[in-house]
Amino acid sequence: MSFVSMLALIVSSTLVYSAPMVFTSIGGAFSEHSGIVNVGLEGIMTMGAFSAIVFNLTFAHQFGEATPWLGVLVGALVGVLFSLLHAVATINFRADHIISGTVLNLMAPPLGVFLIKAIYNKGQTENITQNFGYFSFPGLSKIPVLGPIFFKNTSAPAWLSILIAVLAWWILFKTRFGLRLRACGENPQAADTLGVNVYKMRYFGVMISGLLGGIGGAVFAESISGNFSISTIVGQGFMALAAMIFGKWNPMGAMWSSLFFGFAQSLSIIGGQLPFISGVPSVYLQIAPYVITLIVLVAFLGSSTAPAADGTNYIKSK
Repeated sequence: MSFVSMLALIVSSTLVYSAPMVFTSIGGAFSEHSGIVNVGLEGIMTMGAFSAIVFNLTFAHQFGEATPWLGVLVGALVGVLFSLLHAVATINFRADHIISGTVLNLMAPPLGVFLIKAIYNKGQTENITQNFGYFSFPGLSKIPVLGPIFFKNTSAPAWLSILIAVLAWWILFKTRFGLRLRACGENPQAADTLGVNVYKMRYFGVMISGLLGGIGGAVFAESISGNFSISTIVGQGFMALAAMIFGKWNPMGAMWSSLFFGFAQSLSIIGGQLPFISGVPSVYLQIAPYVITLIVLVAFLGSSTAPAADGTNYIKSK
């Protein structure tokens, strides 16, 4: 294998495995900048994956190659609806954010499997026939050296997630909406005094996290797993949460962290093809992403500073 071919394999695999985490970690950043801790990203991804696969299996013969993209939209919508449970619990009923998010994580997998059994009369779905596969950018893939590495046989959802990261950074830090959202996560009393509806902005933050988390789950299901079962989303949401913390609650930082985690995860798949790690036992490569996640959380959680009012319930009368 040539050096360029090896780099192309690493980059392509990294993009595929990082895309779901990029979407989801950016969504988590929006929620936490509004003041709502969302540890329910795992559950939101699960419901996004479930709905995308069911839609794909049902309508693949009608929409053809457009089916995976439409499945992403369905996953996004279901993610928003599912995240509303967390929003109502934490904003209206002032529930503990960690407990509410944990309930989402515990509820989503069995709910998905129950619905799969009700629809298909078995514990998991068939494999989808319309998936994202690999995509080559016209023109860009012909660029010498860089083209084969970055733009040939790559992941279209991954490049979309990178564009979303740039857009999310601009929205959060360069727009009036982003300023108000961040104000609600830093000092909701001051924001309320200036006429900002704190409850509404927090709803927006949680719903955006549901939207992007649902997209992340749908992308994972339609580009990596290819079906839905109780083990489709295992740890992806928690890794996205770690990427958000590692990225210091910044969409661009979350993107780079997700790419790093995606690289670690891809090594368990392509490690046997890489000469410098082909001799490493596969079990070590498979557990590496989760070990790295724990190390990152231990090493950087204390040094990363969350929004000041993150996780604090706001009561307007106070």
